[in-house]
Amino acid sequence: MNLKRWRYAIIGIILLFLAGLVYAWSVLSQPIAIEFSHCSQAQISLTFTLTMAFFCIGCLASGIVAKKVNVKILIWIGAVLFFAGFMLASVAQNLGLLYLGFGVLAGFSSGFVYNVVLSTMSKWFADKQGFISGLLLMGFGFSSFLIGKMYQAFTPAEIGGWRISFKVMAIILLVVIFAGGLLFKAPSADYVLPAPAKQKKVSKARQGGIDVPSSVMVRKSAFWFYFVWVVLLSASGLMLVSQASGFVAEATPAIYANAPGAVATVVGLISVFNGVGRIFMGGLFDKVGARITMLIVNSGFVLFVLIQFLAFQTGSFAVVVVAFIIGGLAYSGITPTNSAFINSFFGPTHFPMNFSIINLNLLIGSFGSTIAGALYDATQTYKTILIVMLIAMAAAYVCTMIIRKPME
Repeated sequence: MNLKRWRYAIIGIILLFLAGLVYAWSVLSQPIAIEFSHCSQAQISLTFTLTMAFFCIGCLASGIVAKKVNVKILIWIGAVLFFAGFMLASVAQNLGLLYLGFGVLAGFSSGFVYNVVLSTMSKWFADKQGFISGLLLMGFGFSSFLIGKMYQAFTPAEIGGWRISFKVMAIILLVVIFAGGLLFKAPSADYVLPAPAKQKKVSKARQGGIDVPSSVMVRKSAFWFYFVWVVLLSASGLMLVSQASGFVAEATPAIYANAPGAVATVVGLISVFNGVGRIFMGGLFDKVGARITMLIVNSGFVLFVLIQFLAFQTGSFAVVVVAFIIGGLAYSGITPTNSAFINSFFGPTHFPMNFSIINLNLLIGSFGSTIAGALYDATQTYKTILIVMLIAMAAAYVCTMIIRKPME
């Protein structure tokens, strides 16, 4: 049984790798922005804002039906919606269809698959909540880097060449996610954890806490302080992800203009370290609990801002690289902390629905990318975005210190 759950974990990683494709927007949008040159940066960025908003709605929808529908069916629904979203975006001649295809349908299906996989694997790995969340979300984080690089390598250079790539991705998403659904399943009602895991000392993350439905969870102050915390962190992370190329352009304009491959690589470092860091952050939560993990994430974002300011001052590409590595590691702490926090503070029984509710933070946090685009349009500098991120981190520190684990 121990080996069986790891087999499902591998399938889950593959499914989340594909579901995480929407996070490659910073790279996917470059040729789209050229074709839609009559649109502002804020209008283009709204696509990603919608993607994140409907990601939350997809999470919530899958949480609502999780106990009523087989996980295979849920994953197949996600596959079909992904296909429809990318196909519709590929023929979009205006922002409305782009918003509907990539923002609404692809965003919804990404969140739908995301919650199904994490909720299912939380049952298989109830003894390793932080670690399994980090492992699965590593695939989710790597997606934008690896697929972004392939997208750049194979997308035709002519205007509109991105449309062909979107059609190819639509077919791949349909086939592979559908196949993954055939092999993926939830544990049976009589499933018990492997004996060695059950004999281990209870982790700090699982000490205390309650096991309650959403109606009780949302009446706890710990939930709301955490919700505000994750909104602030998600908005800051999405500001970084959506405007990463712009940070490079302002810090090192010559490299941005003459070495697009280098720019794509350094932007991709955010995704690489976002992916790698998720395993570390998830395991860290299991060992030290919520507060220390959250403080580390907060501090990582502050460090990113300070180093990026240094990059603007020095014009050093190497400093940009360091900033993006730190930013990726900081961003990596958000998603595994969400999963582990909900399970640790509010229990496993109602996890699918409770987890989908905490993911609604992106309905607010997703505006981070749009706000960042609007700030740049208004000031013509990315430094203002960094200042807003610092203000958000100050508020996040306050929330972190206030949170207490409910005991009844």
